[in-house]
Amino acid sequence: MKVLIQNGHVLDPVTSRNGVYDVLVEDDKIVKVEKGITAEVDKVIDAEGCYVMPGFVDLHVHFRDPGLEYKETLKTGGEAAVHGGVTTVCAMPNTKPVIDNGVKISEVQNRAKKESKTNVLQLGSVTIGQMGEDLADIKGMAREGCVGISEDGKSVMNASLYRKGMRAAKEAGMIVFAHCEDITMVEGGVMNADARAEELGLKGITNAVEDVIVARDILLAKETGVQLHLCHCSTADSVKMLREAKKDGIHVTGEVCPHHFILTSDDIISDDGNFKMNPPLRTQADVDALIEGLKDGTMDVIATDHAPHAAAEKNRSMKLASFGIVGLETSAALTYTELVDKGILTPMQMVEKMSTNPAKILGLTDKGSVSEGKTADLVIFDPRKEYEIDKNTFFSKGKNTPFHGWKVKGEVACTMVGGKVVYEGGQIID
Repeated sequence: MKVLIQNGHVLDPVTSRNGVYDVLVEDDKIVKVEKGITAEVDKVIDAEGCYVMPGFVDLHVHFRDPGLEYKETLKTGGEAAVHGGVTTVCAMPNTKPVIDNGVKISEVQNRAKKESKTNVLQLGSVTIGQMGEDLADIKGMAREGCVGISEDGKSVMNASLYRKGMRAAKEAGMIVFAHCEDITMVEGGVMNADARAEELGLKGITNAVEDVIVARDILLAKETGVQLHLCHCSTADSVKMLREAKKDGIHVTGEVCPHHFILTSDDIISDDGNFKMNPPLRTQADVDALIEGLKDGTMDVIATDHAPHAAAEKNRSMKLASFGIVGLETSAALTYTELVDKGILTPMQMVEKMSTNPAKILGLTDKGSVSEGKTADLVIFDPRKEYEIDKNTFFSKGKNTPFHGWKVKGEVACTMVGGKVVYEGGQIID
């Protein structure tokens, strides 16, 4: 199968290409990136006026499969991913059962190859059953190709045990994905601890809940030498600590989610469960720090923490609602609208944060670039398209988003995974 993408504006941080080129794809590889390619092909895609980017790599999603398929499945999650231009995801292990050994890793990844439109890298838990008592089978998961471990949804509160897990991950060449939350300090909080929480009569979650564990995990990474990735950073001090850790040569990276660099607790105008997320929406000072961190390179990655829930779990008071927001189908448009179109990031920096940097973190040398010899995971993004986000058009089972009705600019027009067009013109392609 040969596909020729014509007249698109190629953005590639690896080769520094930033201009109009044609891209020739044969089978699953990019074979040529030049101006004016002529070749006999099976399909021609006219990308005039659009960006041609390497497919986005999302380091933080919840596909809920196995065990919670009423929220999401490998199939629906994969469809949501390619709708949003995401061609590779890291799926968190807090499923039922928890993914805590090599057999479970193998089962999910083998099923994903058959059932999902996107590439699924299944992460494993740090402890058995995410109970925080005994280490999971870290070596066994590594043997099955697992790239990292995470206790996502909670932190391993036993620092000694967590250090042992980090050492095991270091030995196995794995990444530790850290959900930074001191559960002993949450105290029933459901949103940021500030004046808006008091106005709404809701318990708050302070910044220290996150910051204490960020500091601990950075220090443990320094001691063990493990590759640490800080998930969904939301506070100004998280950015500050990550910046200093990098200066000290500690092997640590960090991600920010669109909801955290766009919204603040002041956007919560009523007791609406769709605004309940963990970590919570913070203050404008925190948002400003996160944006500055993205601008200066402290924050390496934009990820989603895509966390689908059933409507009944979200359409209720924040006191009772589940934590979580979906993001796979809105992240590119929100990033372009709020950061690129406003001149905060360049289009090339958007690609770095959403594709090239996460691919580097994972060691995926064949992804994150529109260049010859790389796997043809590609997204064609139309920056001219203006529309309102409509949760009813999501392919995800989860519709839990506070961005329903938001006016955005920029739309994924086409997604290719392994040289195959899997999404185009609003449709999943079988």
